[in-house]
Amino acid sequence: MIDWIENIDKEILFTINGAHNSFFDSLMWTVSEVSFGIPFYLLFILLLHKSFGWRKAIIYILALGIGVALSDLSAKYLFKEMFERYRPSRNLELQSQLHFVNNYHGGWYGFVSSHASNMFTIATLVFLLLKEKVSKAIVWVFFWAGLIAYSRVYLGVHYPSDVVCGGLLGVFIAYLIFVLLKKFNLIEK
Repeated sequence: MIDWIENIDKEILFTINGAHNSFFDSLMWTVSEVSFGIPFYLLFILLLHKSFGWRKAIIYILALGIGVALSDLSAKYLFKEMFERYRPSRNLELQSQLHFVNNYHGGWYGFVSSHASNMFTIATLVFLLLKEKVSKAIVWVFFWAGLIAYSRVYLGVHYPSDVVCGGLLGVFIAYLIFVLLKKFNLIEK
């Protein structure tokens, strides 16, 4: 069963990574950069302020920061360092079959993806906080998080299962924080 899952993981990786061209190389490199998120973070802060005022917005921004910290630390210490699954870019059997942009290989271990975990923490918490205040367009936060996760597979530094599991970890952490915010009556209705 594990071999079957690993084979599917590799096939999807090869399909996504193998569909490269100079335009998508540049796009996915940009999407994967930390600075790519800055306009989105500013938009989220603006939407939180507009929907709830600064007092609540600051609480929610702090909650987002705590969520990202928990997500990042969990991905690293509870998963990457525990499972020690080499990234495809560090797997000696796969390296020669992959396309790398700017010779980027990432760190050594990739399960779970910190990018995916962090972005899905943000997307889920922003969605849960704003879904009643902002139009249905708020679901676009998941497209944003998904694009970043996809870029990691495209760049050959994560298997699809790394980003899927990272995304699920992020959703779980965001939901946990949302429940705690509700428990302490910090969610405005």
